[in-house]
Amino acid sequence: MKIFIDTAKLEEIEEAYSCGVLDGVTTNPSLIKKAVDELKEKGEKINMDGYIKKILRTARGTPVSLEVTEREYEKMVEQAKKIYKMFDPVAHNVYIKIPVNPSFEAEGKEFDGIKAVKTLSKARIPVNCTLVFTPEQALLAAKAGAKFVSPFAGRIDDYIRAMNNIQFEKPDYFPSFGWREGDRILEDNGIISGIDLVKQIVEIFKKYNIKAQVLAASMRNARQVREAALVGADIATMPLYVIKELLAHYKTLEGMKKFTEDIVDEYSALTRNPKK
Repeated sequence: MKIFIDTAKLEEIEEAYSCGVLDGVTTNPSLIKKAVDELKEKGEKINMDGYIKKILRTARGTPVSLEVTEREYEKMVEQAKKIYKMFDPVAHNVYIKIPVNPSFEAEGKEFDGIKAVKTLSKARIPVNCTLVFTPEQALLAAKAGAKFVSPFAGRIDDYIRAMNNIQFEKPDYFPSFGWREGDRILEDNGIISGIDLVKQIVEIFKKYNIKAQVLAASMRNARQVREAALVGADIATMPLYVIKELLAHYKTLEGMKKFTEDIVDEYSALTRNPKK
């Protein structure tokens, strides 16, 4: 499974890429603006255009998802093409994020996202279809030609807990097999967890040999990342703290402390002062 970092902070992207195992970046306009504003407050001379280009160069050779802000079909396509033309030449790694359904309630724009995905895909602009919360949304996004389909696993877990008045903190683990209250399993139209959502999408794509990659988004903790891998997600995107959590275990820390205590000075000296 590929690992993406979900952030707009350049220092976090650089730190994550320094480990040599990162496969991509996901971000959004509000995160980018916040990161640029923070740098400006510190006195740095930076603009959004230059900042995005720095991100793209740092992630050279791996996909970077940049999101549209428009909500109507024609405007999304126009903006997406401008973003792609402006930024893809920097490192040839831009993917355009399009919401699967940009319509507000009763607004009548339900198809605008899918139509935009289809049009951009025909123009050979790679699309990451985002804000996916059901397997059927994922199916339509893939049929429209999206390269990545992004189910928001963590947000489904948040939604199920919130709808049932369960108190939680954002990084809290939500069981992949669902949350029970007595004999009842809490669910959202047959989805019992964010990982269950990812699993159902993976199964549908395999059943029909669909080539779109399943990008498990809004990963909250290391165990959720593990479970996303187990159910077959092609990609998981997560904040830096979760990437670091993937390497954490108490016994590893304990072992390192013991190892340090047991260091043999004579052995260490061999590498400090090697004989010629």
